[in-house]
Amino acid sequence: MAPRTAPAATEVEESHSMPGLQFNQPLSWRAGKPIAVADLLRRLQALSKEMQGMDQEQIERESFTKVAKELVNPNLLTHKDKGVKALTACCLVDILRLCAPDAPFTGQQLRDIFNLIITQILPALADPSHAYNHQHIYVLNSLAVVKSIILLAELPNADTPITNVFKICFDVLASPAKISEGEGLHRTVESDMTAMLVCLVDETQALPSDAVDIIVAQFLRTDPKAVSGTSGRNKKNGIVDEKQSTLVLRQLPPAYNMAKYICNACSENMARYFGQYFNDIVIDASQMSTHKVPSKNKKRHSDGVDDSDDDHSGGPNEEGISDLRKVHGLLRELWRACPGVLRNVIPQLEAELSAENMQLRLLATETFGDIIAGIGAAGPPPPPNMDPAAYPSDALADPSENTTSLNLVTKPSSPQSFPSTHPQAYANYLGRRLDKSAVVRAAWTTGIGRILTTSAGGAGLSQQEEDRLIADLGRTLGDSDDKVRIAAVRVVSNFSFRDVVHKLGRSGGVDESGSVLATLAERVKDLKQPVRAEAMPVLARIWGVAVGEISDGNEQVCALLKGIPSKILNTHYTNDLEVMALLDHIFFEQLLPLNYPPTKAKNPKMTNGSSQGAKESQGGTTDPDKIRTERILLLIRDLDERAKKVFYINQSRAPKLAPYVTAFLERCEEYNGGVMDQNEAQIKAHLTKLIQTFAGRFANSQQASADLWKFAKMHDRRSYQLIRFCMKPDTDYRTIIKAIRELTKRIVEIAPSTTVSNSLVETLTSLLYQISLVVYNKSHVPAIMEYTRTDDKSLAAAALELLRQISSRTPEVLKAHVQAICKTLQDEAPTAKKANDAGAVDNLKACASFASKYPKEIPQDPKFRQAMTSFALHGFPAEAAKYAVSIIWAASEKKEMLVRDLVQQCLKGFQYGGEGFLSRLAALSQLMLLAPHEIGQDSTDAIMDAAIKQILTQVREPSKKAADAYEWSSSIDREALAKIWALKILVNRIRSYDDTESLPAVAAPVYELLSKLIEQQGELSPARDTPPSHKSRLRLLAARLYLKLCTHKPHDALLSASAFNNLAVVAQDSIPEVRAGFLQRLKKYLHHQKLSQRFYTIPFLFAFEPSDQLRSDVTTWIKSRAAIFSNNRTQQTGSTSKVNTVMESVIARLISLLAHHPDYANEAEDLIDLSRYIIFYLQNVATVDNLSLIYHIAQRVKACRDAITSTPASDAPPTEADDRLYHLSDLAQITVRRYEDTHNWTIQTLPGKVRLPSSLFSEIKSHSEAQRIAEHNYLPEEVEAGVEHLLKATLRASRPGHGKKRKSEGDSEGREAKKAKSLPVRKAAGAATTKEKKATPKKTAMKTKTPSKTKKTTEPKEPDSGERRRSGRAKPVEKNYVERDSEEDDEEMYMDAAADEEPETDSAADAQVDKSDIETEDTNEEVPTNQAQGKAKGDEGVDEESDKEVEKGTAPEEEEEEEPAPKPTPTSRSKRKTTTSPPSKTKSRPARSRPKATRSKTTTRAKAKQMPSDDDDDDDELSDPPDSE
Repeated sequence: MAPRTAPAATEVEESHSMPGLQFNQPLSWRAGKPIAVADLLRRLQALSKEMQGMDQEQIERESFTKVAKELVNPNLLTHKDKGVKALTACCLVDILRLCAPDAPFTGQQLRDIFNLIITQILPALADPSHAYNHQHIYVLNSLAVVKSIILLAELPNADTPITNVFKICFDVLASPAKISEGEGLHRTVESDMTAMLVCLVDETQALPSDAVDIIVAQFLRTDPKAVSGTSGRNKKNGIVDEKQSTLVLRQLPPAYNMAKYICNACSENMARYFGQYFNDIVIDASQMSTHKVPSKNKKRHSDGVDDSDDDHSGGPNEEGISDLRKVHGLLRELWRACPGVLRNVIPQLEAELSAENMQLRLLATETFGDIIAGIGAAGPPPPPNMDPAAYPSDALADPSENTTSLNLVTKPSSPQSFPSTHPQAYANYLGRRLDKSAVVRAAWTTGIGRILTTSAGGAGLSQQEEDRLIADLGRTLGDSDDKVRIAAVRVVSNFSFRDVVHKLGRSGGVDESGSVLATLAERVKDLKQPVRAEAMPVLARIWGVAVGEISDGNEQVCALLKGIPSKILNTHYTNDLEVMALLDHIFFEQLLPLNYPPTKAKNPKMTNGSSQGAKESQGGTTDPDKIRTERILLLIRDLDERAKKVFYINQSRAPKLAPYVTAFLERCEEYNGGVMDQNEAQIKAHLTKLIQTFAGRFANSQQASADLWKFAKMHDRRSYQLIRFCMKPDTDYRTIIKAIRELTKRIVEIAPSTTVSNSLVETLTSLLYQISLVVYNKSHVPAIMEYTRTDDKSLAAAALELLRQISSRTPEVLKAHVQAICKTLQDEAPTAKKANDAGAVDNLKACASFASKYPKEIPQDPKFRQAMTSFALHGFPAEAAKYAVSIIWAASEKKEMLVRDLVQQCLKGFQYGGEGFLSRLAALSQLMLLAPHEIGQDSTDAIMDAAIKQILTQVREPSKKAADAYEWSSSIDREALAKIWALKILVNRIRSYDDTESLPAVAAPVYELLSKLIEQQGELSPARDTPPSHKSRLRLLAARLYLKLCTHKPHDALLSASAFNNLAVVAQDSIPEVRAGFLQRLKKYLHHQKLSQRFYTIPFLFAFEPSDQLRSDVTTWIKSRAAIFSNNRTQQTGSTSKVNTVMESVIARLISLLAHHPDYANEAEDLIDLSRYIIFYLQNVATVDNLSLIYHIAQRVKACRDAITSTPASDAPPTEADDRLYHLSDLAQITVRRYEDTHNWTIQTLPGKVRLPSSLFSEIKSHSEAQRIAEHNYLPEEVEAGVEHLLKATLRASRPGHGKKRKSEGDSEGREAKKAKSLPVRKAAGAATTKEKKATPKKTAMKTKTPSKTKKTTEPKEPDSGERRRSGRAKPVEKNYVERDSEEDDEEMYMDAAADEEPETDSAADAQVDKSDIETEDTNEEVPTNQAQGKAKGDEGVDEESDKEVEKGTAPEEEEEEEPAPKPTPTSRSKRKTTTSPPSKTKSRPARSRPKATRSKTTTRAKAKQMPSDDDDDDDELSDPPDSE
């Protein structure tokens, strides 16, 4: 029992049976006669030794009276000798022990005793080397065991000494500065101090607030940031161990453990103290309120900032919030250490979740999140090490991830399950997901992320609760505020690979809509650049770490993550230069890191003596080139078609840009750092143009230009050479990487400042990523060829595809390997009895591509020529024969002899179904193109006879279906293939025909045959028994061959206007594959400026396209082309060249095409339906600048007659075709007017005239007739209101997010335009299809309350200022439109093409520099178009170019350019009320009948790719175009 104080006069009963104290030496002295220190120490030691051996129940307490009185003498308590004081304290605590419970001391004497212990004994415990450390430990032990410390609590005004006890005890444990080397505190010190303080807390009625502060401060010892002060009301009590900020603790600090034990042992009392403590902090902070009251008249001024983030509640000021933040940090650590003491604090904290003040809600939300996650004051653990460049990659079963050494203070730990202990608070916390403040929602997102990654601090979550949190995380990824989305992305970045797969993967993979990973993938296309910049690296890093499991074929990982590269690469279609620059960095730093595989192992355990640190189970090789190649092929294998297109185009930039970078380096050398002896002006001008071109490829073009000028002025010749190393095709991979690193290092060393070097390095790095041959590298070719043979991990297809691309884009890379390829082909040559290997066709294409540029590198020995001849006669598939012929023609010296021999062998015994007949047809087709003169007339006649009589006119397997059956099959039988090759033979003959005078006669039968195939839907047989699947293939082929022929001007002139109209309706074929295939080829040729401008009319027939994807592609492409022409027109302003109005003049051709369309009718409903074409045209072409021209051209149509069906010189009355033109002209004018009203634009009067194409229109000879036609309105009364209603509905449906609730910014879902299939589908029509009259009665005309005035058809006059719609954007058009006929139109088209974009050639002077090789958008939204585009011409500088190139990755022959949509012109909505009431609802026009397409379930046979030659896109006729559905 602890001793109690007793008065000195109290009598003690004598007990003669108990022995008393034997010590009788004096311990006190008179003044001036002190006892010698040695004697005093000896006496005190004797007394202490005697009392230590005594037991409380076996002594006579009265015998201690004298000694007790002497021991409390000030001479001893304040003695200068430390030993005297230490021994005195030992004797005093023994007396307290022996005399308990009644201590023989007065209150003042006890105060003096404890003062000695507190000021002298306890602090001395910090020094274990002290001479009297044993005595100090004894005193402490006695106070703790006997609990004599309770006497201190019973003293009056004991707050100060109690506080000092706590302070000194914690100081002793936390400040080991005096500990000598090799010594530490005695093992009992911590436990005794803890027991003593627990006793004080239990027995003290009210623990001093300062003591509570001291206890609280100990929990901040785990916070490395707490270097000065702690939370609490009195910061002078803060205790911080500075060493804690840098140490990785293996165990918690002793002071922390003591405070933790005290709180857990006295949880009831400490809960009360902490509750009061927290409440006082909140009150103190609230008293520091700013008391701001928002002005009622204050307007919103936030731009893009959530108004809910503005705090108008008069909450705590900055200092108060700082104090609250510190105490909230303490609560986190208290939960980890002693959650029981927070039972009174949690309700207060919960109340903060609903506070009006945003800062309080934010603090509470952050604190709850960390508490539930078991995160303390030291903060969260470091994020997992997910290195995409590590090899071998992390494995799901790899235990190393879980055994990662964590700092003890940052390791999440929650002693209790918070959701179970405080369910109401947890439910309220989850409700913060819907907080009005985005900042709070962002903090909540961070919190649930930590809860998920830590499994609630190790306490665990139920499956249901974890799924709920994951779903909530997915919702925050689609939050309306970008701050929340960024926070959600960062949360995902803190998930380990295992957590990504096992936790986030439970909701689905990146390709499963609505899953967390899919929503994360959508963020890479977010409208906000910061969100994209956060999301893209996270997504790419996940794939980079998962590549090992994907390589090993882990089905779960593949299903979840293999689509990530496609999502990332598809961001190129956003047409944002910042995104494209980020994409380059992500590609070469995350997806395919330049330093992959690293030269050192990921950890020592996996080295196994390999320089690459490779693990045999992953990849099975230590060859870094093969390891890297495997990763490249894995990426390619899993890409979708659009992503492959981006991948291959990005890789093809290097050879395109190389000539211009070379020119730039040469100009830099001539510039000589600014010191030039001659031609200074010319050199600067050339260098300026080149720098402007390259700067245009950067989002911050000004900064890029400045950086490139700095680089030129540095004049470091070594840097020039390093850049050349990166571009050379014969540079191996390792040299390129070393060059990039050395260049970066040199720039840092040479640059005058860090800022300059950082900016310059960033600019040059982005440029190096574009020009370096990293993927198309010769180091990878051997491994690629090996994968084509072995098909290891199903990578053969990807390897073949990559090899084809290398051979097409950079055949120089194959120089070192072409002999090996030829040797392989020679060994695999087929015979009549032995077929060639399936991969031979790809090797043949690679070899053919190489041979076209380097024919002398191809072997000339007879064995190789014989092998090529065998491929030409027996190759399978037939494309192999085509490439073999190309190789023979390019590489052989005796071409004429070889060609004749080959033709004779092909014709010898030729018959359908004979051995190798398809290969022979393919070989003859290519020979007709390459060597028409060498073949000879006799052989040509024999070839034509075989193609026509034996193949095209025969039907060997007649169809048993209806004569009008028309369908598509994914597979092609040999009869269809034979007809395809036979048709190509006919076309190739006239393609290679060089006599322009006799060309019309020679080409007429072929043109007639092609037109017949188009008009009769692929039917050639008089019996109409051609199989339906053959007809669709032949119709598509005929349309494509027509396009191919028209790429040559002499052949284009042979295509009549009526034949062109029949060709155009192929765009509305009933089979999606036919429409897509036709459009694909059309876009390709138009992109390369190979077709005349009349072909720009055809894409507008897709206005009724039922496939959303195909219609979106058409829309994007049209907008891109319109933007390019608009840019060129802007650049031509002030020049002497003709103004380019290609897209504007299309409106006249479109009107003519619609007038001859099979679906045309004069009824009001039909006319309104036809206005969809015009609306579609206006949506994609019309701007505030060109609307006046479009209107004027549409108006001019009414002043002409139809020249297709009527005689131009005829003065006869208008024909039916003329009447159609006039109806459509009025329809176009009223549609343009309504479009003008909708956008609040103004149509200006044009000063000149526009002459329409004479091949389509002829002048009206009679002036009076022309006047009558112009004044007459041909439209029914209800058409105008119907068009206005349709236009508004169409524009409303095309707006992003129409009809759907907004999911998130940047979320493509929910923002797509209304699906096109909701519109009537125009029927596919050929010449054989006649339009049936509708049997239903004519629909009642729509009426309006106030009919709007019909627009006059005469040329508009300048409107009065009062009537003109006010628009600052509309300016008078000051352009001259010279009258011209169609031939002049086409001539101008070709001239414009030559001026705007010169055709690509192999020379450096003609190479094309693109700012972006793909400029498309994969949604219906309009996006900005790159304005600055440059084209260099050798040493003559750089001219602005107008076009971009797109190559399709998997099938070059199916190359399709997809270009950016133009930036929408900003418009203001008209506030003017319309004068007409809304028209009555119009019924949707029913879809006209189309033959139903049936699709075979068989897969499409793999097709071979074409070599880039004059016949570079023939083979795709054999395979399916991309599925448009």
